[in-house]
Amino acid sequence: MIDAPADMLFVSTRNSSLTARFSEALAQGLAPDGGLYVPTAWPEVRLEELPDASDLPALAHAVLRPFLRGDRLADELGAITREAFSFPAPLVPLGEGAKLAVLELFHGPTAAFKDFGARFLAASLTRLRKGSARPLRILVATSGDTGGAVAAAFHRRPGIEVAVLFPKGLVSPVQERQLTCWGENVRSFAVRGTFDDCQRMVKEAFLDPVLRERSELSSANSINLGRLLPQMVYYVAASLRVWREHGERANFVIPSGNLGNALACIWARRIGLPIGEVVLAHNANRTVPDFLETGEWRPRPSVATLACAMDVGNPSNMERLRALYPRLEELRAAVSAYSVDDDQIRARIRAGWQRFGQVWCPHTATAAEAYERLGPERQARRWILVATAHPAKFPETVEPLIGEKVTPPPALAELLSRPTSFTEIDADLGALRAVLT
Repeated sequence: MIDAPADMLFVSTRNSSLTARFSEALAQGLAPDGGLYVPTAWPEVRLEELPDASDLPALAHAVLRPFLRGDRLADELGAITREAFSFPAPLVPLGEGAKLAVLELFHGPTAAFKDFGARFLAASLTRLRKGSARPLRILVATSGDTGGAVAAAFHRRPGIEVAVLFPKGLVSPVQERQLTCWGENVRSFAVRGTFDDCQRMVKEAFLDPVLRERSELSSANSINLGRLLPQMVYYVAASLRVWREHGERANFVIPSGNLGNALACIWARRIGLPIGEVVLAHNANRTVPDFLETGEWRPRPSVATLACAMDVGNPSNMERLRALYPRLEELRAAVSAYSVDDDQIRARIRAGWQRFGQVWCPHTATAAEAYERLGPERQARRWILVATAHPAKFPETVEPLIGEKVTPPPALAELLSRPTSFTEIDADLGALRAVLT
């Protein structure tokens, strides 16, 4: 079904001599040198042999199997994908006969796209941990949705502890409740800083000998292959459906922060899926759009916006993106990017409701605004807006703009009814070490 090497290895973006199999890369999170793991070879998909686009578990098994060749989890991949892909990712047309659609990725237990990858990672690591004496500690930095999805996926998993780091006061009230309502094996820490501080602290922890001596460490951010690879699946499904129904390539506009979701789409295109343009929709954190415009990579402190899950000033997955496209001209040909401010997000939420009857979260509205900037020639192609979170997670923003109450889905409503608990810490490794040891 997919051509691939006999055994798949992954290599650090910083040192080609550091390789690992899939399971090793999942358990480590980061490579020993601090780099991110990428495939040493790329499988090539044969579209005609892929299963029905609506069967996400079967499609996930077919697409991900080459990446697990020779790995200890290869024989369990079918069970893992059935566990992870237990909810849909519908493609909803916007208007009859229109070439624009929305890919809804918020039908999982925490109403965000990150449920797919988090559940896949949890199912994989749980199987890897069987019989292990040492505890595994998952460290996750979150700007909003990642932490909730990871906490839900790993809650009460035996032998695994989770530490969620989020920037104090810089996530929505609903997101904060999702991050802090778990207890037991999940602990939440409100960091007095930005998301970039949280991400830096997690990366520093992996290199800290004291923390590594106390327990095995792994990451559940999109720096971990176990989060990133399964996110390819819904792009495979959406592009395959468009190809089989219309004979056209699907073009995507993707809300982008740490670039994991966008990179998953780019990797899907790399293995041969019929995907055309990939447009990165950023909020006022302009690091990536400015880099594509000027050629100067200038990470900066993140700024707070309505689309808070994308408040990232130094996106980790740019390292993987530049490994795939090392020359600036190649990268510019592979992606384009737009920056959208809060006033434009508000206006697009209103327009989505008035024009399509669609209620969009601020992140999805960012993608919708980027789409409007493409111009008639590009818009004549078939486009998909990626809806990354349910609007009920942002009622304080969305409801005044549309003049309606947004009803949370049942799973989200249940989480919001739970008691919460978290610990405040300073934005440095010493503070993190103190609460984890």
